[in-house]
Amino acid sequence: MIRFIRNTLHPARYHGRLHNQRPPFFEGWYFKVVDATARHRFAFIPGIFWSGRPHSFVQVNDGERAAAHYHEHPIEAFWAAEDRFEVHVGPNRFTHNEMTLLIDRPEQQVAGTLRFGGLSPWPVTLTAPGIMGWYAWVPFMECYHGVLSLDHTIYGALTIDGQVIDFTGGRGYIEKDWGRGFPEAWIWLQTNHFDDAPGTSLTASIAIIPWVRTAFPGFIIGLWHDGRLYRFATYTGAKTERLAVTEHTIEWVVGNRDHRLEMAVTQGADSTFGLLKGPDTFEMGKRVAESLSATAHVRLTDRVGHALFEGTGRHAGLEVHEVEARLLKMIK
Repeated sequence: MIRFIRNTLHPARYHGRLHNQRPPFFEGWYFKVVDATARHRFAFIPGIFWSGRPHSFVQVNDGERAAAHYHEHPIEAFWAAEDRFEVHVGPNRFTHNEMTLLIDRPEQQVAGTLRFGGLSPWPVTLTAPGIMGWYAWVPFMECYHGVLSLDHTIYGALTIDGQVIDFTGGRGYIEKDWGRGFPEAWIWLQTNHFDDAPGTSLTASIAIIPWVRTAFPGFIIGLWHDGRLYRFATYTGAKTERLAVTEHTIEWVVGNRDHRLEMAVTQGADSTFGLLKGPDTFEMGKRVAESLSATAHVRLTDRVGHALFEGTGRHAGLEVHEVEARLLKMIK
């Protein structure tokens, strides 16, 4: 019980020990890095999978080339600190403040260290320990989510397939997921590249959430702007007013008692998506198409209609997975 309370209040830490690493269980951390020119956009995802064929891994999504690589390691190559966020997968090391990569495979080579400064973590309180709010205390959720930094500065360089890329002055974002498996269907969006509002960040997701013998469309959205976090979530009483998805666009409007948030997302062409692996209860069998090249026009107003913020976020991470069959029907 003490370990459960401690880890719930520290969502960045490894949670596998709470489950005694019994299958099915997965945990993964997501480091998005974009250099100052915004030409080089990568997501590095270390993680562990306990089911079927247990193993650890580092996934790499190259947003410029729309190519993804899955670097598998033995389960014994994974190590995590118990009293802080520090994770090793083989020679690769990840913490709040930096990541060191040493990937030497025929399909990809990555080496170097990036350091992070000025992190903006999602606030953690006793009643709302992170982005999931009070749902973080529920012990039977299918999938848990955490946001470690909405926006931060990057220092350092990586050598990727023989090319030295200086990420100094770029922007980063860190989140994570853990649990039994990914949801049946979801939309996920993240951008912290607003030209006229540096430091502004948007993270938004909606998914089918199993609940006892039923399910519901749960969402969590955070807009970080001018040092303030505007939250819209199922657990705060916010409502989805409109959600429309076409082949290349998403229109999503949510509102709560005080504010209204409009998001118009352009997905981009199919060629901008890298194909990642995601967990189900038996294997890393889900095929997750993720773009790092989407755009999101955002408009935040108060309930009178006064605009509090309006801007377009570029180089957005975007996933739209199996939404037509059930998720959109549940919304309607």
